[in-house]
Parts: sequence; structure tokens; C-alpha cells
Amino acid sequence: MILSLRRAEAADAAAVGDICYRAFKAVADAHRFPPDFPSVDVATALLAGFLSDERFFSAVAEVDGQIVGSNFLDERNAVSGVGPITVDPALQNYGAGRALMQAAMRRSQERGFPAIRLVQAAYHNRTLALYLKLGFQVREPLVCLQGSAAGKSTAGYQVRPATAQDLETCNRLCVRVHGHERSRELADAINRGTARVVERGRVTGYATSIAFFGHAVAETNDDLKALICASESFPGPGFLAPARNAELVRWCLGEGLRIVQTMNLMTIGLYNSPAGAWLPSVTY
Repeated sequence: MILSLRRAEAADAAAVGDICYRAFKAVADAHRFPPDFPSVDVATALLAGFLSDERFFSAVAEVDGQIVGSNFLDERNAVSGVGPITVDPALQNYGAGRALMQAAMRRSQERGFPAIRLVQAAYHNRTLALYLKLGFQVREPLVCLQGSAAGKSTAGYQVRPATAQDLETCNRLCVRVHGHERSRELADAINRGTARVVERGRVTGYATSIAFFGHAVAETNDDLKALICASESFPGPGFLAPARNAELVRWCLGEGLRIVQTMNLMTIGLYNSPAGAWLPSVTY
């Protein structure tokens, strides 16, 4: 078989969406975990959005002219984020995953990003081994939490929709906690209407959404709790939290949420240990 890579195109959405769904479902079923995507349509819609956005680098792997996998690189922010990367379950172990990862890594380096990051499912030993071999380092163990959202307010905390006027304040907060901002990602969430800020007389935290593909930054755990409490749902498999933030995770469990799975935040390059309260997205 002859393996080749090329830049993905909008017309590839159906093929890569189908592979993405089947690949995640196959490995999740093998380990008795729920799949990341509930259907082919959901996976295809997500990847179609990436393919139509010039701020995402996308690559497909082909064997004898047939698409067998894909990978994406989020280039919206100061740090690049990898994923989702998937390979057809019937054609794994032929080097497509490694080639797709190396393509994303080269792209990140060529574009001058100081770091590249991803989130890896801890139960999938093969991907953990691959990423470690490629130079990634485990930075944070994560838990994915799911359950019934309260959709309620917290005394002393006001949660409201974020607006464009909040961007500067939220960006400063993100820099303070992480050492870099995620302004374009936040601006997208504001435009979609999913972003929220929490206030205690001033903005003390924000969330693009409390969801698998959302992230949050706050001054304190109590600010994060207010954002979580105000959510009416946790889209996707759930939302991610640093396992080392035991106080926050214990509170989530006390609120009736459950741990669905554990994951690892992995990086190459610049990484600042967070100096505040935060929730990562499945990208980083």
C-alpha cells in the first residue's frame, strides 16, 4: 500500500466524518467507554466546520487514493491545538496516524507557534505511546465530567452572556492564568452566543461554554462553580477539569456529576503551570 498526505478539502467532509465517528467508536467500544461522537452526522458537521475555516489546518491521509484518516490543527490562538486525529479502524498500524501527527507538528513549527498541545484519552495506551515518542509531555491529568446541569444562579455571583466589550478583560485574565490568551476562540464563542462571564462587581471568569470543546478561566474555584451551576447543559461527552484540582472535582461529584473518563493534557514547547482556576477544552 502507498500512503500519501494532502491538504484536506471541503468535499472530504463526508469521508473524514465517517472515519472520525467509526474510529472513536471502535476504540471506545473496545474499552467500554461512551464514544466522543453520538453519530456520523455530528462528527461530519464538526469536521465540515473545520474544513470551511481557514484558521484550521487540515490534512488527510490516503492509501492508494482512498482517504483513510485526517488530522486538524487549531491555529486561532497563540498556541496551536491538535485534533481530532483519526484513522480508519481497518487500516491502522500502517503509519497513517504518525504521518498525520508529524504533518500537524511541522505545520505548527512552520507557522512559528511556541507550543503545540492536545488532549489524549488516558485509556488509549497506543496513542499515549505515539505522542510520547513524538516528543509530547504529559502536563495535566484530566477528568471528563457529565450529568444533569443545574441551570441555576449562585448567591453573590452574576453569570451573564459575554459580549465583545468583555474580550479585553477576559484576555487579560487568560494571560494571567495561562501566560497566553485565547482571544479568537473566545470571540467565536461570543458570536455563537455560548460564551458567559461571571462577575463579583467585576469580571472574575469566563467560559466559551462548559462543554467538551469549551474552556474556562477564572480567578477562583468559586467563580468556576458559578459558571458550571449556571449551565443548562454540558454538550458532548461532558466537560473537562484538572484532576489535580481536587476541591473542584469533589464539589462536582457532590453536585451529582460523574466521572466519565480520564484524559491527559500533553504539550510540546512553551507551557506555563496555570496560576488560577481553569477548565481545558478537548483541544487544550
